[in-house]
Amino acid sequence: MSDAGDNIDLEEEGGGEAASAPKKAAGMGGLLPNLLKFIAIGLGALICIITVAVITFSVMSKGGGKAQTAVADPSSPYVGKRQEYANYTLIGQVTTRTRDKTLTNVTVEVVLQYDLNNSAAATELTARQYDLRDFVRQYFSAKSAAELAPENEARLKNEIREILNTRFLDTAKVRNVLFLKLDVMEMP
Repeated sequence: MSDAGDNIDLEEEGGGEAASAPKKAAGMGGLLPNLLKFIAIGLGALICIITVAVITFSVMSKGGGKAQTAVADPSSPYVGKRQEYANYTLIGQVTTRTRDKTLTNVTVEVVLQYDLNNSAAATELTARQYDLRDFVRQYFSAKSAAELAPENEARLKNEIREILNTRFLDTAKVRNVLFLKLDVMEMP
């Protein structure tokens, strides 16, 4: 009897629980939902990062409509080599009156810079030497003394360069304009 009783107890304790509890799925069945969950989290994070980067770049590149330029320290060893230009100096010194009602004279000496190896530009500038001199005289006689103030020099240089490149010269391109002299004098 003891043998029969022991078998019954063993089956009820171990066999009854094992038969009533379902077996857990082993292998890929439990791994697939977890894998898909991590892939979804990774894709969501990637989309979020890309969206933030695109928005940040678009805000930084607009900059309120102003171009952002980095100003390099001239003493830094990492400053790139400046472009070298050929100089056209044959315009010489030009003196004219401004458009002011008071008697105001302006004396200017302009140097035009063009590409170093551009012989066609040198030829065209030399051929138009007197036209260039007349252009400089007319340009400065159409300005007032206030427009010729030192704080406006950069704007004047850009304006002269644009007029020469778009309306005056055929093949030559002026890259830079320099003022060796720009004196505005009010006469008594």
